[in-house]
Amino acid sequence: MSLAAVPPLIDVVELRAAVTSASGSVTVLDVRWRLGGPDGPREYAAGHVPGAAYVDLDTELAGGPGGGRHPLPERTTFEAAMRRAGVSASRPVVVYDDWSSLAAARCRWLLRHHGHDDVRVLDGGWAAWQTAGGAVETGAVVVPPGDFVAGPGRLPIVGVDDVLDLARSGLLLDARAPERYRGEVEPVDPVAGHIPGAHNLPTTDNLGGDGRFLAPEALRERFAAAYDVDRVGVYCGSGVTATHQLLAMEVAGLEAALCPGSWSEWVSDPSRPVATGPDRG
Repeated sequence: MSLAAVPPLIDVVELRAAVTSASGSVTVLDVRWRLGGPDGPREYAAGHVPGAAYVDLDTELAGGPGGGRHPLPERTTFEAAMRRAGVSASRPVVVYDDWSSLAAARCRWLLRHHGHDDVRVLDGGWAAWQTAGGAVETGAVVVPPGDFVAGPGRLPIVGVDDVLDLARSGLLLDARAPERYRGEVEPVDPVAGHIPGAHNLPTTDNLGGDGRFLAPEALRERFAAAYDVDRVGVYCGSGVTATHQLLAMEVAGLEAALCPGSWSEWVSDPSRPVATGPDRG
């Protein structure tokens, strides 16, 4: 199945049918994690989609120190984590969280980056599952090991040394909250502001009031400027939130490059320029 043939999102109705089918036709990954939020494994143990395996963002979807706060994991580390979670190339994967699909988008991006063609995010996440009355399982789940082989990265990436050129010749989007972009506050990283030439488009506006992604036509309107350039890159604080932007852009029919190190890597070198103030369009 081609990448274009697999929709990036799945709703509760379709997922419920998949997890209750006799064939067990889907691998479900719970990636609940929030910066400064409740403990993901504890939340998972208290209740999760039946059959879901837990995947930890900090240790399995990110690498060690260097290259920002959440650098991309080593390919072998990611492959081992996905195999432990039961991921196989021949089975569809559905990923969910309770953090506006931010962590789920990161997991999906990594799986697609390393060669899995059929990965979707549960639209609305854990809250949507509960609201719809989906069955809840508690405790740990032991899943048969998968056979996923992580191939070389295939999705577009823009390195930290290339983002200024991209901002000049294409479109560089900052997916963080407006006040962080403007440099008014910075709750995590040591320097406030944004990469010069970047435009602010916060991921919070990708979702409706129900926590689900906006309709494709609404997202196309939101990303209208991206249709007029050849190269688009997205960064955030540490490379996680940016994948949510990429997911929303995919729903809108667009492709963009991820800046994995994002702002946290940019400000690790004090010689790099920093801009503050509002987006001047």
